Amino acid sequence: MPLALLALAIGAFGIGTTEFVIMGVLPQVADDFGVTIPTAGWLVSGYALGVVVGAPLLTVLGTKVSRKKMLMFLMGLFIVGNALSAFAPSFGLMLIGRVIASLAHGAFFGIGSVVAADLVAPEKKASAISLMFMGLTIANIVGVPGGTYVGQAAGWRVTFTLVAALGVVGLLGVAKLVPEQGRAETANVRREFAAFKNVQVWLAMAMTVLGYGGVFAAITYITPMMTEVAGYTEAAVTWLLVLFGVGMFLGNLLGGRFADRALMPMLFTALAALTVALLLFTATAHNKALAAITLTLIGALGFATVPPLQKWVLDQASAAPTLASAANIGAFNLGNALAAWLGGVVIAAGLGYTAPNWVGALLSGTALSLSFLAAFLDRRTRRAPGNVVAGSPHPRAQRTGAPIGH
Repeated sequence: MPLALLALAIGAFGIGTTEFVIMGVLPQVADDFGVTIPTAGWLVSGYALGVVVGAPLLTVLGTKVSRKKMLMFLMGLFIVGNALSAFAPSFGLMLIGRVIASLAHGAFFGIGSVVAADLVAPEKKASAISLMFMGLTIANIVGVPGGTYVGQAAGWRVTFTLVAALGVVGLLGVAKLVPEQGRAETANVRREFAAFKNVQVWLAMAMTVLGYGGVFAAITYITPMMTEVAGYTEAAVTWLLVLFGVGMFLGNLLGGRFADRALMPMLFTALAALTVALLLFTATAHNKALAAITLTLIGALGFATVPPLQKWVLDQASAAPTLASAANIGAFNLGNALAAWLGGVVIAAGLGYTAPNWVGALLSGTALSLSFLAAFLDRRTRRAPGNVVAGSPHPRAQRTGAPIGH
């Protein structure tokens, strides 16, 4: 795999740390600003909504510059947003800082996915994407638990200062290691938007919203769930987040590897198992050992859906993948915002800190149903005489293995 993937993973590490570390310090932030836990949850939802808006907007605006320059600009936004969050004197300004940082998220992963896929052979594209996302999963093993520990020991402001410093490292990594690949889009904006005429692109984004949203319904409120329900101390949350990150890391690797072999069966399996795990978490959250095991499984199963979903979008929008790829990253975060909000709603309604797990199971189960529909439509399209699905091999190449034109 090209060394440039390391640079993308470094950027992903910083972005992953700022996205998830807020969960570990949410009670401290709420206490500092004098707001409730559900209100503090807007720091999660606001970030996620910023990704939804920033992903397509900045991707389109970035079509006039090279992908490398755009990635560097996005890391600059990330640095500014996290620095503002670190020194914000009010909850409102911290929320603004979170949104500024989030604007970089979707476009970075969207453009980065295209860069990563272009660096390798077609049969290794999902694996290359998963290697870039590995930075995000490692952030959940090292960055998020470390940031949580620092936040509890020295204050959450120190945590976000360090996250801004991570952004500087990511910026230098992109500048040094990522090659110039031309503009972020080789065709034009109209062609990029034309990819959204494919119903499969919309189905993939809907699966993304609901599937990974199921994970966020549970993980957003993991600190109060583990301390108030499972009986862990606040300090133990750091190690629980390590377990969640280990699960994400393993799920990402397996998801990328098996998606290259059998994409939709991998997606079916991951979504079905994730739905069951979230249902079980409502019960296992009352036992320390079972809660830790289930949390690890949710991390693994949730992130096992990421490479296949991102690869599916790239395949379906293969003629103009940049905007669709970024929009799908936005879809991940739309699901995060929706799930975080719904989790706060059920907690505020007095249903308890385990109630978000039911919300998550419902979201993931719905995503599973949509994946069956997507597979059915794909098979029907492939069987239609003379049809070639975007991103699929040419019919004669499928039959004979011969390259097109020979």
